[in-house]
Amino acid sequence: MSNDIPDTPAPAKQTRNPLHGLTLEAILTALVATYGWESLGQQINIRCFTSDPSIASSLKFLRKTPWAREKVEGLYLFMQREQRRGNL
Repeated sequence: MSNDIPDTPAPAKQTRNPLHGLTLEAILTALVATYGWESLGQQINIRCFTSDPSIASSLKFLRKTPWAREKVEGLYLFMQREQRRGNL
């Protein structure tokens, strides 16, 4: 008897994606540990970083707001590059 379900391709490996396998919570926690809330709010001017900031409220906002999440991910990648260069 033949199988009527077509073979699904395996998901593409993301070996070149530096964010692969990282949760948004891990990214945000690393940024807060490196920069602190005040500096983070100055670099990315969004209210969840400047007004009574917390990991939980920031995650809630970032998960609903793609443009803000992109800024956070970009700052994380910048932080990683600077740490590798020894500038942070």
